[in-house]
Amino acid sequence: MLKKKKTEVYALGEHISMSADKARRVINQIRGRSYEETLMILELMPYRACYPILKLIYSAAANASYNMGSSEANLVISKAEVNGGTTVKKLKPRARGRSFPIKRSTCHITIVMKDISLDDEYVEMYSLKKTRWKKKSTAMPYRDMYNSGGLWDKK
Repeated sequence: MLKKKKTEVYALGEHISMSADKARRVINQIRGRSYEETLMILELMPYRACYPILKLIYSAAANASYNMGSSEANLVISKAEVNGGTTVKKLKPRARGRSFPIKRSTCHITIVMKDISLDDEYVEMYSLKKTRWKKKSTAMPYRDMYNSGGLWDKK
């Protein structure tokens, strides 16, 4: 029986104190990108969710270099997901002995990175993508609207 070589590593952050929707806004921008491109995007985005996600990206890259011995240049984020976590509920005291509920939401973030040098299918797909995008000539025909009489001839 042939043993498949492991090509994916993951990092999991649980009970991160922020809304799942706010974290998803950042995760949707980095899904499917390379490691270096992801670091540049996360350092320049102005959201609070970027810092815990950046720490998870660093952790997944460290897991890949330690467990598989792969370099950071070959890593691609293959899967990134955000799930809702538990809600921390507190009571804030108000006037006349009343209380007001405070609900603090948390989320769980999972980052899965794939080493493209070890994955043969990804290398084939990546080479096909490069050849598919050819630069097309987008020269527009010149048409003089003002002197040809097409627009201003009506009196």
